[in-house]
Amino acid sequence: MPRFAANLSMLYPEHAFLDRFEAAARDGFEAVEYLFPYEHDARELAARLRAHGLQQVLFNAPPGDWNAGERGLACLPGREAEFREGLAAALRYAEALACSRVHVMAGLVPAGQDRVALRPTYVANLRWAAREAAKQGVNLLLEPINTRDIPGFFLNRQDHAHELVAEIGEPNVQVQMDLYHCQIVEGDVAMKIRQYLPTGRVGHFQIAGVPQRHEPDLGELNFPYLFSVIDEVSAACGWQGWVGCEYRPARGAQPGGTSEGLGWLRRWRAG
Repeated sequence: MPRFAANLSMLYPEHAFLDRFEAAARDGFEAVEYLFPYEHDARELAARLRAHGLQQVLFNAPPGDWNAGERGLACLPGREAEFREGLAAALRYAEALACSRVHVMAGLVPAGQDRVALRPTYVANLRWAAREAAKQGVNLLLEPINTRDIPGFFLNRQDHAHELVAEIGEPNVQVQMDLYHCQIVEGDVAMKIRQYLPTGRVGHFQIAGVPQRHEPDLGELNFPYLFSVIDEVSAACGWQGWVGCEYRPARGAQPGGTSEGLGWLRRWRAG
């Protein structure tokens, strides 16, 4: 059975962020992920994890100026020093939270440039970052993101991500396979799970209903079937990662909306 982690940046929006840990544990989650921890003291986050018996399984490295629209620095020439400072901050939090996975957002392709020209910067940054992360046993994840949600994002396809992992050539660099993004960009999701999971290069899954990014039982993907595919392939190849629930509850911030929308998870556990 896949192991599910609650994404606290999206789930439980009716609660203040620090109160979402308790809400997730109450609904039976054993692990959490979120976008960024940096507005909170790492000791407070660690205390919330301990208090509610939760494991931190993923968060993102600093993305640059998020409020100004930046979505990562890894592919941007001339921002290498800032990228390295951000990676150092991420690794400090990873150590404090006992988290072994950090997603490094690739960034947006600047106007007038193309991906081919940016690729050497991206590969060099990730190669350096991977060697730093390896010193404390942290894996770095690369995530292809669809161009509808983030127009101009450097990395969009699964095959591109796996090519980059091979080029970077560091054993602690893996792909974050978000099935929501994969369906929007490429489709053929089940076969891509079968293709890539046995390679050892998939470090984490994320899920959401397509197209509205609500609960996984809403929309065009048959998630019970996809969970069974993950189970089948995991049993064959020994994969033991997590599936992050990175979706927006259909009931929004209404009290209890996230919990009421977890029928898909209760049915899966019961089955």
